[in-house]
Amino acid sequence: MNLEIFVLGTSGMMPLPGRFLTSALLRREGELFLFDCGEGTQISLKMLNLKWKKISAIFISHMHADHVTGLPGMLMLSSQVDRSEPLTIYGPKKLHEYIHSTRKMLDMYINYEIIVKSVEEGVILETPEYTIEAFNLDHTKPCVGYTMTEKDRPGMFYPERALALGVPKGPQWSLLQKGEPVTAENGSLVTSDMVMGPARSGRKFSYVTDTLYMDSIAEHVRDSDLLLCEGMFDDSLLESAREKKHMSARQAATIARDADVASLGLFHYSPRYTNRELKILRDEAREVFPATFLARDRQIIELALKE
Repeated sequence: MNLEIFVLGTSGMMPLPGRFLTSALLRREGELFLFDCGEGTQISLKMLNLKWKKISAIFISHMHADHVTGLPGMLMLSSQVDRSEPLTIYGPKKLHEYIHSTRKMLDMYINYEIIVKSVEEGVILETPEYTIEAFNLDHTKPCVGYTMTEKDRPGMFYPERALALGVPKGPQWSLLQKGEPVTAENGSLVTSDMVMGPARSGRKFSYVTDTLYMDSIAEHVRDSDLLLCEGMFDDSLLESAREKKHMSARQAATIARDADVASLGLFHYSPRYTNRELKILRDEAREVFPATFLARDRQIIELALKE
């Protein structure tokens, strides 16, 4: 079961050549979820040959231009490729006003339903297989982070155990794997826990951008397989980060360490850093959390299943 993260844009404040504004796409078994939609998002999607008409939900962190300027074009583009499925967009309360007014001012023709949902902290989307949660951040505008967490999968099925208990290969094995008890050939009851290993945890992706450092973030992103987190400044600009309510790379690494995440991808870089200078952010973060990398535009990260 594939779970891939496509980094579409890594720049904060303004786009640069080869570094578009903040955006990331998650693909899970054919479902596509877009996180933020900065300027250049459409271009990265096209370059990666991703089918934007299949995006089922968009999650906006906050109403600053570098996170939403790509949204009007995205909405119009979806109508041009004959999209018919509804599109749900989650975000702060101002998001509904922004989308409504933009559609009106630009006289946008859209041939599908747009559902805008204001986000509050907690679970905002749940299916039998995963949950998506929002949690409050501390920025100059109302801002949230997001996590996508897969629910536990059944444990490994051991055929030799079933055979030893008198359950021959056949439909009963399928029932056991679904958690249903069966009757063995000798008349005894066989339950799933007798032939299967412990439940296997799912994968977790966390998305955090535009916030002051907060201890509470670690609890929300705990045990993430990938934390994509802003690391906008280096230590020498920590005071500027505080004033603008952003985090340094070292602070992002502190969250990753405290949350026991598997991997930290830095993004939402200040445009003051050239591509070569970004290693300053990476090196400072690695002093705290070695499993840190610099996310790059159009980078693809696959999160493997846990066996």
